[in-house]
Amino acid sequence: MMVSLFSNSDFIGALGVFLILLAYFLNISNKLFTNDKSYLLLNFFGALLACISSYLIRSIPFMVLEGTWAVISMNAVFNKKK
Repeated sequence: MMVSLFSNSDFIGALGVFLILLAYFLNISNKLFTNDKSYLLLNFFGALLACISSYLIRSIPFMVLEGTWAVISMNAVFNKKK
């Protein structure tokens, strides 16, 4: 029998946090800028996954934080000038 180190919520949350940190790293490395659509989408999907993970583990404060982050990021994507 194989024991998993990660639960589904751990995996989803880790992937979300990775995407947010990737966006941050690429930004401070001058590879992405805060007004780039790809930066905003990395933040959106990262926050969305972290929000889902927070819901699965019943962490309401982090669910609110990450849900708000996702909404703000997606709003920025839709309001971005083409």
